[in-house]
Amino acid sequence: MKEEKRIYEDGPYDKFLSHGPESLSKAELLAIILRTGSKEHSAVELGEQILKLNGGSKTGLNGLHHISLEELRSIKGIGQIKAIKIRCLTEFAKRMAEECAAERLSFNSPRTVAEYYKERLRHSERETALLLLLDNRLNLIAEYTLSLGTVKATLLSPREIFVKAVREKAVYVMLLHNHPSGNPEPSGNDSGITEQIKAAGALLDIPLIDHIIIGDNNFYSYKENGLL
Repeated sequence: MKEEKRIYEDGPYDKFLSHGPESLSKAELLAIILRTGSKEHSAVELGEQILKLNGGSKTGLNGLHHISLEELRSIKGIGQIKAIKIRCLTEFAKRMAEECAAERLSFNSPRTVAEYYKERLRHSERETALLLLLDNRLNLIAEYTLSLGTVKATLLSPREIFVKAVREKAVYVMLLHNHPSGNPEPSGNDSGITEQIKAAGALLDIPLIDHIIIGDNNFYSYKENGLL
């Protein structure tokens, strides 16, 4: 009873019941996830401190994707359980976004592909390259993570790509990777490797149908730009 009283005294619960979740501030939403505050701070105040943490180059709710358990626990009043709750909250949000995007996903539409994969890739601090193998109807046969690079570059091997494509009897291949900088514009290295894979695919009759680069809520498609 004492704990329940403390929860409701923080305010967000009453506000939620009276006016709905859309009436709550970001800090108040976090306060409900945290349930209780500390001796020094209310749950709302802890929420405000969390939102001020610097997640890489991002702050606020998007910054939560980049904040580690250790950084969360550096706030007095945030222990292991509260920190895990916050990290699970960001994963939950990411998976919800993926499920919504999956309903519109078409591998013939670069925008829907980017929408589906962006939540997985846009928050990564390392370059990650994915290989998508498709059948003759552009249905997904298999997906592979080709490499996890540094923040500067990820290396793709045409040989590795087409060994997998032949083994899975793929008819088409598609590449995706992210730019941790947030800018999806292709680099010279991106264009060079795309040309290599395009040429190898033409020889093997397994065309590269797109290479999509994911930025921060934006993307670049070689297909849309007439380069494939």
